[in-house]
Amino acid sequence: MDLNVIRLSHCQKEIFCFSVPEACPSCGEELRGSRLQEAPVSLPSPLSNGHKTSCCLLVAPAHDNHNREFDGTSDLHTGISNTSGVVYNYTLGGVGREQSGWERCVSVPLVRPDMFHLLAQWDQYLDRFSDGPMWDPAWHRFDEEQHNCFTFCLQFINSVLAAEGRSSLSRETFTHSFILPRMRRVTKYTTLYQHVQKHRYYMVDRQEDRQEDRQEDTPDKPGLF
Repeated sequence: MDLNVIRLSHCQKEIFCFSVPEACPSCGEELRGSRLQEAPVSLPSPLSNGHKTSCCLLVAPAHDNHNREFDGTSDLHTGISNTSGVVYNYTLGGVGREQSGWERCVSVPLVRPDMFHLLAQWDQYLDRFSDGPMWDPAWHRFDEEQHNCFTFCLQFINSVLAAEGRSSLSRETFTHSFILPRMRRVTKYTTLYQHVQKHRYYMVDRQEDRQEDRQEDTPDKPGLF
């Protein structure tokens, strides 16, 4: 997904495309300047470069997905970024600290920018937790169901919550509140992108589209902590 999807309005339609067409695909009228109801808007991609984030939970296609795309069928992999964008992630070999490979992922911010005391300790917390025996292959074996990359991330998050004097989160609560809304956005954007790639544009009634946006594009939580 290297191109930007843009949205423009004409004849009560919302038209999604990679570039402004010469004529409206709905009514055939020439599209030039003032003939558009409003200026074209570039839609932000729901994916980000995990190495340019800090203190985030990251979700990316698993390493065995050769295209590294969110196709809805491949396994996903999770990790936690430190304050410098190094991604800590648990695999069969233990905890890796990666400075590349997470350039296209879903990012879930965990720490608010004003939590200065936590930001100052984040890297120390992450290093200490990652060096624990729970993640050493000599002590505990990786298990796809019970002891996996998401187990590592959630247990780290709960360890920080405990240090902050707050209650832990269940897998279901964290997934439902923080991950699924972003994954739905990725699915919607990917479907739209693929349609435009194949058919050159995607078109919906303007009023209906904005109602859907109001229902689905809820504001992101600024951070868990």
